[in-house]
Amino acid sequence: MATLLELLGGPAKRGAVIDDALRVLDAEVDSKGGLSGIAIKTAFKVVKSISPDFLRSTVDHLLNDFLNALDPLYQDALQRGADPKQMLVGNPSRVADALLAITDGRAAHAKNQAVKKTYEKLRDGAKKHVEAAVPRLAEMFARHVG
Repeated sequence: MATLLELLGGPAKRGAVIDDALRVLDAEVDSKGGLSGIAIKTAFKVVKSISPDFLRSTVDHLLNDFLNALDPLYQDALQRGADPKQMLVGNPSRVADALLAITDGRAAHAKNQAVKKTYEKLRDGAKKHVEAAVPRLAEMFARHVG
């Protein structure tokens, strides 16, 4: 069975996946409310202001690791004859832990101090936000995996 990296990380689909991931990210940020939503939206503006291409290049840089991190869930779904989308939606904590392990490692070694400090400020509540994003993320993968 092909891995998520093989299916989505190659040149044929990579650009479309990155475009879609950026739309998912925008939608998730836009959906946040309350005080934590204000903090997230402010942080997102800071990150976007670093350079016009910063988010795209960051998603591109992280994509392989994210696909590899989520591949065990995808493969498990295939082996069980289950819907991979539902496997992701049914395991939001596992998805969040896998993705945050990657971003934690990257943030620890970030050279851009504004990004590093922004990440550190938001990290405590990040898991619940990533878990909340899992349905949109699962939809995104379903659109591209086919």
